[in-house]
Amino acid sequence: MTMASAIISLLLLIYVSPSSPAPTPLLNDQVLGLILFKAGIHDSGGGALRSWSPDDTSPCSWSHVTCINSTSVSSLSLSSLSLSSSSFPRGLQLLPSLTFLSLSFNNFSGSLPSPFPSLPLLSYLSLSSNSLSGSIPDILPCFSLRFLSLSSNLLSGPIPPSLTRCSLLLHLNLSSNRLTGDFSSILSFLPLLRVLDLSFNSLSGPLPASLASLHRLKILNLSGNQLSGRLPLSLAGLSHILSLDLSRNQFFGAFPQWLPFLTALLHLDFSGNRLDGDIPDNLSALRDLSFMDLSFNSLSGNIPTSFANCSNLAELRLAGNWLTGSIPPAIFDMGLRVLDLAGNKLNGSMPSASPKLAGVLQWLDLAGNRLVGEILPHTALFTNLQYLNLSWNQLHSNLPPVIGQFKNLSVLDLRSSGVYGQFPGDICNSGSITVLQLDGNSLSGPIPDEIQNCSNLHLLSLSHNNLKGTIPAAMAELKKLEILKLEFNSLSGKIPPQLGSLTNLVALNISNNLLVGRLPAAGVFPSLDQSALAGNMGLCSPLVAEPCIMDDIPKPLVLDPDTINQGNQNRAGNNRDRLTPSTGAGSQSRHRRLLSLSAIIAIAAALFILFGILVITLLNVCSRRRLENALESFRSTTSRSTTAGKIVTFGPKLPDVCVITSNAFLSKTMEIGRGAFGIVYRTAEPAVIRKLLPNSALQNHDDFDREVRALANARHPNLLTIKGYYFTSQVQLLITDFAEGGSLYSRLHGSGFVPLSWPQRFNIALGAARGLAHLHRGLRPQLIHCNVKSSNVLLDAEGEAKVADFGLTRLLRPQANRPAAARGASVGYAAPELAYGSLRGSEKCDVYGFGVLLLEIVTGRKGAEVVEDEMVMLVDEVRAAIERGEAAEWVDAKMCGLAEEAVPVLKLGLVCASQIPSSRPSMTEVVQILEVIKAPVVDRMAAFS
Repeated sequence: MTMASAIISLLLLIYVSPSSPAPTPLLNDQVLGLILFKAGIHDSGGGALRSWSPDDTSPCSWSHVTCINSTSVSSLSLSSLSLSSSSFPRGLQLLPSLTFLSLSFNNFSGSLPSPFPSLPLLSYLSLSSNSLSGSIPDILPCFSLRFLSLSSNLLSGPIPPSLTRCSLLLHLNLSSNRLTGDFSSILSFLPLLRVLDLSFNSLSGPLPASLASLHRLKILNLSGNQLSGRLPLSLAGLSHILSLDLSRNQFFGAFPQWLPFLTALLHLDFSGNRLDGDIPDNLSALRDLSFMDLSFNSLSGNIPTSFANCSNLAELRLAGNWLTGSIPPAIFDMGLRVLDLAGNKLNGSMPSASPKLAGVLQWLDLAGNRLVGEILPHTALFTNLQYLNLSWNQLHSNLPPVIGQFKNLSVLDLRSSGVYGQFPGDICNSGSITVLQLDGNSLSGPIPDEIQNCSNLHLLSLSHNNLKGTIPAAMAELKKLEILKLEFNSLSGKIPPQLGSLTNLVALNISNNLLVGRLPAAGVFPSLDQSALAGNMGLCSPLVAEPCIMDDIPKPLVLDPDTINQGNQNRAGNNRDRLTPSTGAGSQSRHRRLLSLSAIIAIAAALFILFGILVITLLNVCSRRRLENALESFRSTTSRSTTAGKIVTFGPKLPDVCVITSNAFLSKTMEIGRGAFGIVYRTAEPAVIRKLLPNSALQNHDDFDREVRALANARHPNLLTIKGYYFTSQVQLLITDFAEGGSLYSRLHGSGFVPLSWPQRFNIALGAARGLAHLHRGLRPQLIHCNVKSSNVLLDAEGEAKVADFGLTRLLRPQANRPAAARGASVGYAAPELAYGSLRGSEKCDVYGFGVLLLEIVTGRKGAEVVEDEMVMLVDEVRAAIERGEAAEWVDAKMCGLAEEAVPVLKLGLVCASQIPSSRPSMTEVVQILEVIKAPVVDRMAAFS
């Protein structure tokens, strides 16, 4: 044992033993305190405290230590040094002159000591961005404290009343913890506060009136809590406030009229609440305001033209409201850097941008409105524009060539905006675009070779247009491309083999075109599934039903040159070079014509179709007779019942046990589950279960029949098939297959089951993704699930996933102001936008729920849990863990050390559960990404090589 180790052991024995007398210092007291402190720390950063030696008589030359007059330690700055400790280290009480202590951005865990070490001169204390847990100590070194930050930890419980003793506090930051309750009791005792940040906790209740007593307050941040009620008039007394952030709470009522009294205000954020009414014109009094975010409320009326008087306003966000009317031209004459008016009901045309706006604007989002006219009419050159989103409008415009000159443009999103004309070759002249989304328009003509100039592209989406011609081989120059969507066009020819060299490409969809030939053998192509390839003319892949065609058009066996020439005149493509006219002896039999290979195929197909029609007709006749027999049996069995129902089946006849009176369904012994949409029963026949819908179901039989048939048409190996239904005016039932394996929820969280292995979990995730992708892309019109969660993913006898309960909201009667929960969204799985009544459920809401499902599969934890009387969301927990670099620690330990394989799926779950809907991938893209993540598979193109 070294001398230093012996001294440390002795010091620990002396200072830890509660029964020992007051120690006689063997060293300078301050050296002693710091060595004790160091002894309780693990330095994983590699020697940040190497200079701290017990052999020294003074610590003033040590790293990260500052002294006064070279004698007394006054500052200990240990932030961002990769230090860790499972309990708060001891020894600080031996530094009586300490005024500055920062341990932020490390990995200290455990609870804070109570009482905290007595440091009478301490004025600055920062323990932010660690993993400290438990409650805030009742006793803090408050005597001289001016700055206190405990942000970004795991602290819980209420804000302690003991903070009232810190009467000299100027800065208090307790943000990003798990604090609960209210904070009204401390405010009146902190009159000198300049900064109060309690954001991203679980504080509740109304805003306390005592906030008005903080006359010196300059920054107030209460965002991301559960505060509610109306915004009190007392806030008008905060005359020195510079930044006011009340976003992401539950405040309601009319937009406050007292805001103009806050004349010093620079930053205002009321987003993500339920404020309503008009935006007042008198906001023009806030002449120093530089940032305003009122998005995702229920504000209505016109955009006030008085905003133009806020001459310093640089960022204006009003997205996700009910604003109407046209965009005031004065808005486009301001010096705004960010303008976000997406998701309203604005109409009219886009105003012309002034040179003042064009010179500074970086972000323009007008998506999801009712705008018409040209894209950026009479525009100047936007030299700084980085993000342009005009999607989901009713524009009728070509793509202006000037867009290619926006040298800083990174994101261009014009989806479903009415763009027509040819795909412009100069759109990539700047070379700066990383995301280009033009799908859902009327673009025509070929994809130009100049697309290779978009060398920084990560996402290219041109689907659902009228593009023709071949896929240019020049696309192989897009080395950074990760997602390519070309589905639902009229692209023809072969896929350039050069595209196999795109090593970063992880998601590709070329379905529903006229493509033929082999797929490239490299890159993403061997991992593509059926949904990415289906609906083409003749791709050579075992995944598609269409016959393989090795050329654009089959070579006909025609020996008459005149026939060839006449056919070429009528054919839509330029294929003369692909036809082989007869020569030599063939000229002597000019009038002799032989059938082409395509004609033979057509005749065979016609015969096959005719045979199929006959078979289907016979099956329908038999099915109709079976249904009549079943109905007759049903009528006979219900002769003693006062109310007869109707059973309708889809496909083969159901077992006789299905034809019973409604009263037989109500046996408690047959009940196997309950949910938001009713009670689930299992019959004596193991292959069938029934779901009793609530009283809110459609009462008109024709409406009910139409909607159920739409759901029954959703047939996929990973969807739970609807076999039929039973209908009376009092009872409505759905009949589905029975899943022997139970639900994914019960397998993950129930008792008595063998834990699912990682391959099993991955297979379930992939199957559920395929089922949802079919609902979104395989049906017309698409179906939205509206309630993606683990209890709605069932398992069959082989463990294959079956997505259940999809689209059941269609069977409910329309109701005004239906809350998110009534639309099917479950706590923990509901997308953030469903919290705002102004937004409807979309496929992106399903993607969010699936993201949470992925997190649940990987971690083995529930999507939402109540911990110490507060609701904890899994997505928030995992996101924080990944930010701390602890992703592997959240992988379910029951899978026995497969964290490396599971972490990519965990990260994909967070991408799917993005707070911004447009940032979430489609379910088809999720399927493709999961296919890439899984272990390499046998090359499925081997059979075609």
